[in-house]
Amino acid sequence: MFKQLSSVSESSRTLLEMCSPVMRIENISLNRAQGRTLSRNIVSPTDLPTFDRAAMDGYAVRAEDTRGASSLSPIYLEIESETGEGRCTPVRTGMPVGGDANAVVMKEDAILRGSQVEISAEVHPNRNLARKGEDIKAGELVFEKGHVLRPPDIALMASLGLREAEVWQMPKVAIIPTGSELVPSLSGQNLEPGQAYETNGLMSKLYVQTWGGNPQRHAIVEDEPSKVREAILSNRDADLILLSGGTSVGEKDYVPPVVKELGELIVHGVRLTPGKPTALGLIEKTPVICLPGYSVAALAALFLFARPLIKKLAHLQDESFKITAKLTRKIASRPGYLTFARVVLEDEKATPIMTTGAGILSSVARSKGYVLIPEEIEGLEAGDSVEVTLF
Repeated sequence: MFKQLSSVSESSRTLLEMCSPVMRIENISLNRAQGRTLSRNIVSPTDLPTFDRAAMDGYAVRAEDTRGASSLSPIYLEIESETGEGRCTPVRTGMPVGGDANAVVMKEDAILRGSQVEISAEVHPNRNLARKGEDIKAGELVFEKGHVLRPPDIALMASLGLREAEVWQMPKVAIIPTGSELVPSLSGQNLEPGQAYETNGLMSKLYVQTWGGNPQRHAIVEDEPSKVREAILSNRDADLILLSGGTSVGEKDYVPPVVKELGELIVHGVRLTPGKPTALGLIEKTPVICLPGYSVAALAALFLFARPLIKKLAHLQDESFKITAKLTRKIASRPGYLTFARVVLEDEKATPIMTTGAGILSSVARSKGYVLIPEEIEGLEAGDSVEVTLF
């Protein structure tokens, strides 16, 4: 079978060290900027607010004109179009406050009496008032290069009058499924005996999108070296190539040999269960990850090899959602192999579904996450605390 197996951690680290983030930039509408990484600093072009504005409904006043006002000793101010000594102006939240106004009396503390307003509460300067530049000042650094934009960040940029963001381009990820027995998924085509729907490509595409990549899904490639070679060469513009299937050492497992012929086969076979047939390579500086054909093995390779690489290419931190839970029963593992065990979560308890069955995709669909059992450990016992990475 495999002459030499590599550890998952060493293999992943080697691949990451050989690759650099994508340095292409693009300007995109703020409507599409969520989750994207800024390629330059954002400096405010204006003050925010751009004018003194009321923070409450009420009356714009000079604070000194309300000194000593109370419910027992109210003060009366004339209503005018501009605030000044002895004069106030009706305002609504967000309206500009002009004249000599330096505060706003809330509507609840004022009673309209003809052309005057009876004020029953003293206000201090800047009370209920948002000053020009109070939030952001013109020329102020708003976000640094490398910041990943969230909805409130985009809202802030829009409030500054910005319409676009300069961001790093998402890495292009070519997804090439192989297998003469495969039929396109979602095609509605009926299966003949010996056929199966191609789902690894679909699953890979969805995860690539989730992790910040731009997936380019190739048509299914038959198990012929020349066609595998042609498919790889036609995707040389990609920043990462994901091949699925044909990675073992069987008669029709042509993918690793073709990768080796076109470039460098860094690793073929890792100490991972499921996922042992995973292969890693480099073709003209383009990293290549060869995923096993079995769905769960492919998923394990996606999470452990593709995810960190896509995140690096996309200028993103590889942050996983993890929780700690206690095992409800023992998980067996194979010594010397990193075990990818699927678990169900309930009330901070983790119940393993299975550690074997590389093709049982339902075990993933029913689980909430996975537990990694290190190579040097021979299984985990019921009651052990484990770190669960959520799918």
